[in-house]
Amino acid sequence: MQQHADSYVDLTRRLNLYPQGAPSGESLYEILKMLMSAEEAALVAQLPIRPFSVSRAAQIWDMDQSAARKVLERLSSRALLIDIQDSDRVTYLLPPPMAGFFEFSMMRTRNDVDQQRLSELFFQYLNVEEDFIRDLFTQKDGMLGRIFVNELSLPSDRNTVVLDYERASEVIRQASHIGVSLCYCRHKMQKIGRACDAPLEICLTLNNVAGSLIRHGFARGIDVPEALDLLDVARDNDLVQFGDNVRHNISFICNCCGCCCEALLAARRVGFSSAVCTAFVLEINGDKCTGCGRCVELCPMEALKVENLDDGRKRVRLDENSCLGCGVCVRRCPAGALRLAERPARVIPPYNSSHRAVLAAIEKGRLQNLIIDSQSKGSWRALAAVLGALFSLPPVKRMLAGEQFKSRYLETMFRRLDR
Repeated sequence: MQQHADSYVDLTRRLNLYPQGAPSGESLYEILKMLMSAEEAALVAQLPIRPFSVSRAAQIWDMDQSAARKVLERLSSRALLIDIQDSDRVTYLLPPPMAGFFEFSMMRTRNDVDQQRLSELFFQYLNVEEDFIRDLFTQKDGMLGRIFVNELSLPSDRNTVVLDYERASEVIRQASHIGVSLCYCRHKMQKIGRACDAPLEICLTLNNVAGSLIRHGFARGIDVPEALDLLDVARDNDLVQFGDNVRHNISFICNCCGCCCEALLAARRVGFSSAVCTAFVLEINGDKCTGCGRCVELCPMEALKVENLDDGRKRVRLDENSCLGCGVCVRRCPAGALRLAERPARVIPPYNSSHRAVLAAIEKGRLQNLIIDSQSKGSWRALAAVLGALFSLPPVKRMLAGEQFKSRYLETMFRRLDR
């Protein structure tokens, strides 16, 4: 019995090697127990951080490749692993908890897991205990997500300043696979009686992640026109497009409400500027604003308030530090007093998920884990030891060292690896 309990502890330790991490606790252990058996947890705890092959898993587990493949396929069929198929080659990846196997477990209705109990545990772990959410959404360089601008809210004279990776429509057009699933956040809230009435089957996964989820029935494969129609449905329901904080090979676009979405709830609790990346901010034309309060009702961040002026008129005031720049309010303003503007400092997201992981690892002092995980030669282990020592330096020296890693050379390296 103790051995079984230890396998979940080992799995948690494995998850915490990755930059995202997952603070341990009884709620997390209960979640993991519901998603996989103790034997499966013991196997998953041994998997590499970076993508791996069947032969690599077989070597780690000390079993023949046929047996290892069956285990990997079984885990992939439950979306605990992502299987990436490229021609005749298959590689596997253990996704992080978010955006990853936490969400995948609630992206369809299923009978093999008690989703009612699972929802209660997720709510406890994410919304009550908060350690996980605070750790996830207080990163500066490795931010999990960013806001896609509401393209219909942009004035025509500013369309040219919106980059392709900032447009959900363009990201969809470039995707190799597109899947639609139940919104994890609203589905979870529905199970515990807290959901709003926004559409449920509306959140999108893209590219390799979508390919895996579609194969195993966790997402429904759709084409570009249907995906674009879903964006219109989301905008008509005043939902925010929140997605992967990378520029290349984006894996998800969620359509979020302020009452159910974990990211937006976290942004309000821990501070927006640390939680999400955005390129735009709201501008209010004070001469046009009548203070009707429609935008206040719509704002998912509670960034707007109606104030009374000395002359008896009303006007809306904006907290720029809380504004997502999502544009939800712009289309609904009856006076035409709102518009989007570029933020003074344009934040450029990481090139891809590997680039983001390295930046997050540097910030959290975990880069040595990625290096040890990807190579087994003694020279790399020696470098890992050096990096481990580097991250034990005082904060100022550690910051200076980190700035060197965050140079354009790091991005160039990932561009080359991506070819």
